[in-house]
Amino acid sequence: MVLRPPRSLHSRAAKAPADVLEYEVAAEKASALGRAGRRLEDALAALAAHGAGSGAEEPPAARAALLDAAGEALWHLVIQRELCGLRNTEAMMRDYKVPAAVRARMGVRRPVEPR
Repeated sequence: MVLRPPRSLHSRAAKAPADVLEYEVAAEKASALGRAGRRLEDALAALAAHGAGSGAEEPPAARAALLDAAGEALWHLVIQRELCGLRNTEAMMRDYKVPAAVRARMGVRRPVEPR
């Protein structure tokens, strides 16, 4: 038994180079979105692990650095989502359980201290 695609799809078998390029661009967008999401997950996990560490007092500079890293990862994910046409940022923040402290650091750039 031989199965053939419907005739409506048959003309798409020979794809134009522009179609192939559009497919590659869409695949790269999806890949970049996934990488940005994983970076945010990693940054949030590091922040949570630092907060759940020993009962000793946390150094404020270490927590601030983790908050900055998570805020930057969140900012990158929001930008990547908007480039892909995904505009519902609030739903994404709920899904990733982004704390208010990280939201406050989104897009903030700290000055680099001279050496």
